[in-house]
Amino acid sequence: MARLLLLRHGQSTWNAMRRWQGQADPPLSDLGRQQATEAAARLEPTGMVATSTLQRARASAAIIAQAWGCDPPILVPELIERDVREFSGLTRNQIEERYPGYLETGRRPPGWEDDEALSARIMAGLGRLATVIGPRSAIVVTHGGVIHCLEAHLGCANGRVPNMSGRWVTAHPGSLVAGERVHPLDGVDVQVPVSDLL
Repeated sequence: MARLLLLRHGQSTWNAMRRWQGQADPPLSDLGRQQATEAAARLEPTGMVATSTLQRARASAAIIAQAWGCDPPILVPELIERDVREFSGLTRNQIEERYPGYLETGRRPPGWEDDEALSARIMAGLGRLATVIGPRSAIVVTHGGVIHCLEAHLGCANGRVPNMSGRWVTAHPGSLVAGERVHPLDGVDVQVPVSDLL
């Protein structure tokens, strides 16, 4: 069985501007690079790192892998962020202006990737990764929406996921078991407030 620590990437430039990202591909901010560096110093090295293919996750994972002297991160395209369609690039205020009442009532624009579709691709990606790494542990850098959806799928208490925080899961044949939530940047100066962005 594989043990996987799913971590949200460091702060991106759009996180800093409080823009919803979805599958848009903004880079890490300077603070995001600092967060990834600090997380690498505070986490127990696993010797293996994997990542979503979006650059904010890839850059965070590369920083961790380099700090630990690991091989380059394994790419897991199924772990990219949820497709948020027309919300991508907008702030909460802009969404409210263009789509009045949507956020308050939980409505979403046409084409929004629903939880069922997102859960299916997350489970497929983690299953494939577990097969590749075997009975080892790995850090998996992904996105807040991915972690939040997986937690809901596994019946965990959840909430917003700060940058460079996440949850352990154990991959058994055909299933995942949730472990603890981790917050490696708690009490560190580079920690930023929990973003309400995906």
